[in-house]
Amino acid sequence: MHAEPFPRWAVPTVNGGRLNAHLEQLHAFGRNPQGGVSRLAYSDADRDARVLVQQMLRDAKLDVSIDAAGNIIGRRAGSDPSRPSIIIGSHIDSVPEGGNYDGQVGSMGAIEVAQTLGEAGITTRHPLEVVIWQNEEGGLWGSHAATAVLTEAELNTVSRSGKTIREGIAFLGGDPAHLERTRRAKGSVAAYLELHIEQGGTLDQQKKQIGVVEGIVGIKQWEVTISGFANHAGTTAMAERRDAMLSAARFTEMVNRVIRATPGRQVGTVGRIQAFPGAPNVIPGKVVLTLEIRDLDGKKIDTLFARIKTESAKVGAMNDTTFEFHQFTDNIPAPTDLRIRAMVAASARELGLSHITLPSGAGHDAQDLAQICPVGMVFVPSLKGISHAPTEYSSPEDITNGANVLLHTLLKVDAAF
Repeated sequence: MHAEPFPRWAVPTVNGGRLNAHLEQLHAFGRNPQGGVSRLAYSDADRDARVLVQQMLRDAKLDVSIDAAGNIIGRRAGSDPSRPSIIIGSHIDSVPEGGNYDGQVGSMGAIEVAQTLGEAGITTRHPLEVVIWQNEEGGLWGSHAATAVLTEAELNTVSRSGKTIREGIAFLGGDPAHLERTRRAKGSVAAYLELHIEQGGTLDQQKKQIGVVEGIVGIKQWEVTISGFANHAGTTAMAERRDAMLSAARFTEMVNRVIRATPGRQVGTVGRIQAFPGAPNVIPGKVVLTLEIRDLDGKKIDTLFARIKTESAKVGAMNDTTFEFHQFTDNIPAPTDLRIRAMVAASARELGLSHITLPSGAGHDAQDLAQICPVGMVFVPSLKGISHAPTEYSSPEDITNGANVLLHTLLKVDAAF
């Protein structure tokens, strides 16, 4: 491990007032009546906010560009041009009726870290890139384009804005015909660091200031079709029914039971359900629902799904219905780098901040970057664990703390990698 390029006491601190003012500026784009933001990827609000973000990057004295996938990149050269870049960043798009902090804290925090380094006259050994990834909320599309090949089917996927991914990339100033220019090979990035709100209540409940993220959970999702027989609700005796909705109800309870029966932090959810034909006086002959399982251990996800599938056959046998599973999402678990975890924890200690190690139950762009480089994440508390809602809140103090931990960690990574 290389020695630090300057003493610990010489590390500057971020301008918390400026950082939080930048967040307030960003809140104006897509502000909704509930007090949060609805800044869907590829919407006018998204595009307009990106103009502001690009100006912030220029104010931080970074060279600004938009890559072929529509990601915004602010770059500063390092003292050793032979070294690969260190990337810090997050996203600014939101879910419908979302909050003011998810993604935005990490994006503004990364810009503030870069600006603080510039003002302090500190040049990292590695080139430094601040990247604002496009359309994180709709499926990590910007970071996915940087680390994998997007298929024609993926490019034709319709986003929540109504635009396809291909159309959205072009709308943001990218070039969907030349996405190969965006892709980064394994080893071409020294490390990726992301600051984010926790999106859970652990830090808030335990009154801890910093979360050292041990990894991002894997996510698998299935569409489950339950087939029975539609019939008249008034003339079909209860004992003669092949009720797909009854099987769906039993399935939902069974999923909860199977997931809870295994020790650990895994979660399972039946999140969407639709009955067909969907009339009050017709016994449902078909139900389509979704199953999602999340955990840091991919093998555990597979084991739990196998149990659920076995149990579903028993559920179907109770009233003569059948189950069919179609997987449509497979995000593999992404452990963070052990060395970077230690650096995040050390940075928190140096700054006098309490910390704990915890997993991320939500997906992040770091998940894609983990396929090509070591990654680390810093969490700050979400009040009452609320996220993806207008009442989402992280205090200015916590946001400033997180940015300072990001800054200290970045300098440690720069010296050691």
